Amino acid sequence: MGDAPPRAAGPAGDHLVRVDDDGAADAPRSEGADELVRLAAAGAAADAAYRDILDVRFAGRAEADIAADLAASLVAHGHSQVDFTVVGSGPNGANPHHEQGDRVIEDGDMVVLDFGGLKDGYGSDTTRTVHVGEPTDEERAVHELVVRAQQAGFDAVRRGVPCQEIDRVARAVIDDAGYGEYFIHRVGHGIGITTHEPPYLVEGEETALEPGMCFSIEPGVYLPGRFGVRIEDIVTVTADGGRRLNTTPHGMAIVH
Repeated sequence: MGDAPPRAAGPAGDHLVRVDDDGAADAPRSEGADELVRLAAAGAAADAAYRDILDVRFAGRAEADIAADLAASLVAHGHSQVDFTVVGSGPNGANPHHEQGDRVIEDGDMVVLDFGGLKDGYGSDTTRTVHVGEPTDEERAVHELVVRAQQAGFDAVRRGVPCQEIDRVARAVIDDAGYGEYFIHRVGHGIGITTHEPPYLVEGEETALEPGMCFSIEPGVYLPGRFGVRIEDIVTVTADGGRRLNTTPHGMAIVH
């Protein structure tokens, strides 16, 4: 789920950092081999839910109905807990804080789908943005821009790189295309036994990436009153780069 500095504009600005018994915020986690297997399985289950949702009818149904379908699919694929099912259609997708509502999805809408929860005690969190019917040239261009930004962030992942560098690299792609003012949250957050935890990938976070760290990379562009686009994968740091734990295509899926 999209993330942001505390109380700043962003899809998850009010999620809490886990705190130990002594009141200290958790340090960034590096996952062991068994934990990575479980995180990968949670990611695969979320991917399966995404594939399921592409087959349902969008036009003429409320966002809340699609959210319920997503939740049911996550459970069907092994999740014991569904933490969020964001469905932001048309102008609602331009609000990163939007979760779901009674707006009826229309032909021509861009729809942000951001969902996840816990499977076997480990978190999933993925975002794809789909379109109901054929998109305009601008909608396609903005979607492709966000895909490029997400790829640039992923390509920057390697041992020793400061967390803030992933934000900087992804943000630069969007800035250079003239949409920088519309990318209004940090690029990522850690994931493990909760769906939001350190490390946070944001300007000013100098914690170095280490093998086993797991986090989201989720740039977005939000055009007020019109539409939004966000693409998110969970990524783990490896000895020589990064590995995605979500593998569904980034290309714009057309739904009906």
